[in-house]
Amino acid sequence: MPDRGPIKPSSAEDEFFAKEDAEKKRRLSLQVTKQLAADERKRLRDLHFMHCPKCGLKMQEVRLRGMDVEVCFSCGGIFLDKGEIDVIAAPEQKGIMGAILNWFKEETQKPGT
Repeated sequence: MPDRGPIKPSSAEDEFFAKEDAEKKRRLSLQVTKQLAADERKRLRDLHFMHCPKCGLKMQEVRLRGMDVEVCFSCGGIFLDKGEIDVIAAPEQKGIMGAILNWFKEETQKPGT
């Protein structure tokens, strides 16, 4: 007779324990998957955190207008975290940089706001 998968338990008790065992294996697999995902996120964070997205070298924090921004002294790139561009591009800011940042701000706002 050809093999057609696992043999079904013959009694209700065997079926209960088979389901219980399958559930334990499923939970263990889910736990291992979550741990691997957490390990991978940690590995990627350690690999990329505070590295310039343009050239890949280490970035440094510098104080600019009362907030810390990340600067790459190798290529001159500046990285702003969420909300920092709003502080830098405040309406009271004058000059060319304020005009440029305010121009982009309008495009990133949701329609109707």
